[in-house]
Amino acid sequence: YQRRVTWAVVRPALLSDVEQLIAFNCGIAKETENKDLAAEVIRRGVLGVFENEARGRYYVAEIDGVVAGCLMVTFEWSDWRAGNFWWIQSVYCEPAYRRRGVFKALYQHVHDAARNDKNVCGLRLYVDRENEKAQQTYSALGMVKAHYDIYEVDFVFGELNAQRQLTDLSSSSTTH
Repeated sequence: YQRRVTWAVVRPALLSDVEQLIAFNCGIAKETENKDLAAEVIRRGVLGVFENEARGRYYVAEIDGVVAGCLMVTFEWSDWRAGNFWWIQSVYCEPAYRRRGVFKALYQHVHDAARNDKNVCGLRLYVDRENEKAQQTYSALGMVKAHYDIYEVDFVFGELNAQRQLTDLSSSSTTH
């Protein structure tokens, strides 16, 4: 087995890429969390990034004119560093183009842009604990595992769980 690394051209995503970004986001959800997402909700989410650049930006990687992968960057202000972390998320690569350098090209593009922006203090991403291939890829690119875990209350996919937790909290704190 010989891995063929392909040269990918990275560029900012365009409105003409929206349908592909929607398909990629649906692919991410299915592969990582076994969720079937409503394309119309994803469409609103993707278009929301194009409508307001403060929400983030998408980048795509093309191979021979075909969009082979994407990622989105969002921003988090760090008061400790007086700069923005760029969060890498919504990473997807078409199965036919995996292990061919697509993510590496996307990452390198974002890394270089962030490094050259004096307002950026670093890059971050989150990864499923069981996705060992992705973790190996991120480590190979020089990223290190942070000492933080993520906690959340998800008002969209976790609404029932969030309501149950709040109910449990309020009933346990009520004194009789």
